[in-house]
Amino acid sequence: MQTAVLVGCGAMSEGWLRAIAQINKGAGKTAGAPPVTLVGFVDLDADLARKRADQAGYPDAQTGTDLAGMLAALKPDIVFDIVVPQARAQVVAAAFDAGCDVLSEKPLAQDLAQARALDVHRRATGRLHAVVQNRRHLAGIRRARDFLAGGALGEIAEVHCDFFIAPHFGGFREEMRHVLLHDMAIHTFDAARFVAGIEPRRAVCLETNPAHSWFAHGASASVLFECGAGRVMSYRGSWCADGMATSWEAQWRIIGANGTLLWDGNDGFQAQTVAARTGFLHPCDPCEVPALGTPLVHEGHAGVIADFLRARATGTPPLSDARDNIRSLAMTVAAIESAETGRFVDIAADFT
Repeated sequence: MQTAVLVGCGAMSEGWLRAIAQINKGAGKTAGAPPVTLVGFVDLDADLARKRADQAGYPDAQTGTDLAGMLAALKPDIVFDIVVPQARAQVVAAAFDAGCDVLSEKPLAQDLAQARALDVHRRATGRLHAVVQNRRHLAGIRRARDFLAGGALGEIAEVHCDFFIAPHFGGFREEMRHVLLHDMAIHTFDAARFVAGIEPRRAVCLETNPAHSWFAHGASASVLFECGAGRVMSYRGSWCADGMATSWEAQWRIIGANGTLLWDGNDGFQAQTVAARTGFLHPCDPCEVPALGTPLVHEGHAGVIADFLRARATGTPPLSDARDNIRSLAMTVAAIESAETGRFVDIAADFT
């Protein structure tokens, strides 16, 4: 049995705990993903840490505010890092120093310099570090990816994503700068890399905060990514768009040399491919988007956590390894810099 300490016991931890319970319940059915038990809960609010441990069914777990002390006393295998972004680097570094592998909430880091510094620390301590990009573990994402990989659309040229929702979170998000780009858009950026295999080279962004916005800064943004060889990705999004909401996974139009895929972010897929290259507008035929051949055992957070546990057990890289996720973070960083400077920004995503 692997042991873990959970750091950050706010509202987001509830979803993690449900996912961990789901994994442990079905551990025997999930090849390579052994169960995990939580031996410690850490939060700046000691009472909240105790409350979360009891609610999750871990009355014997140690709780408190001192992460380093708890890691030294308990010597867990894993740290589940669910802290606010500005605390991430300190928590991950402490976990590496204590000999723990780490699964972090996104973003990987506040900026690329911090992400690179964490990777240097990770390599020096020989640890594993992955990031929660839970969209990679959704059936729709996998279905879209498998369809494109099958080649029906030919070479992918354009990826266009629309995201329009109006959530009232309260708390730290409503005070963040660049809130949409920094806290949400990275999910779509990472999904586009995963689904369509694009690797953007530079970005230009126009960011606004509409007069009716209840966020302090940057609730709306439009980003254009240049991906080389004539390929582009566009992202249009808003977190203060009441009415006609998109999926949380966005709405997608993916254009290839031989046709187009429309995906509503949920279960709605439509595709057409060129039937004949004649006439003013080439005739197109419907193209089936097959269902997943093998249903996912775990989706969302449970999928990420199970994949991380499996990676530890088998020695294979997790699907959202930090060394890959830096490329998604780099897209966000470039978009934010472009929003601040009003110019195209090159995307530099290497750890070295």
